[in-house]
Amino acid sequence: MIRVLLVDDQQLVRAGLRMLCDAEPDMQVVDEARDGQEAIRLAARTSPDVILMDLRMPGMDGVTATAQILAARPATRIVVVTTFDDDDHLYPAIAAGACGFLVKDTAPEDLLAGIRRAAAGDSPFSPAVLHRLVSAAITGRGGRTAAEQPADAGLSRRESQVVGLVSAGLSNAEIAERLHLGVTTVKTHVAAAMAKTGASNRVRLAVYGIRLGLASEPAGA
Repeated sequence: MIRVLLVDDQQLVRAGLRMLCDAEPDMQVVDEARDGQEAIRLAARTSPDVILMDLRMPGMDGVTATAQILAARPATRIVVVTTFDDDDHLYPAIAAGACGFLVKDTAPEDLLAGIRRAAAGDSPFSPAVLHRLVSAAITGRGGRTAAEQPADAGLSRRESQVVGLVSAGLSNAEIAERLHLGVTTVKTHVAAAMAKTGASNRVRLAVYGIRLGLASEPAGA
């Protein structure tokens, strides 16, 4: 059972998210918070697996709350769910430790999939957000230029295929289905590829794959 804490200053939004999550057999909404300060208190009391975090709230904002919650409970998975997907909100949230970033017009089934991905250790991003993150990293926001080619990390053929699909924005479950593998096997390949490439997160692994041209590689068995 995935324990979910909802954080949003709008009661109607919280009600909709609660209805959506509680209808799923593998999810339970453990509580709701109206601002960042309440989120910190409830996270300590309820020990959620996943927190859906709004950013703009009265009092303490979502970025500050995310940083403080993760400082106390680093295993908590925090997914930002917000109307604002501009860089001024995106990068501070990621820097604070959010594992995912979804916009509020995300389809309900994609939001639920994002919660499950976060709980499984994955990083759910709205496609446009992921594309912007990867593009920014490739064009030098991370301190490297698009012309730089990463060193060969010695990936196996299967690891290269997995990295290519990560670069295309697929989740572990989607990669498993595409390559006819178990999800656990995909996780093992992702972890091995991150270790070999030195990628600290899934976005950096995607950047590596795109720089090497792996994203367009056919996903053969």
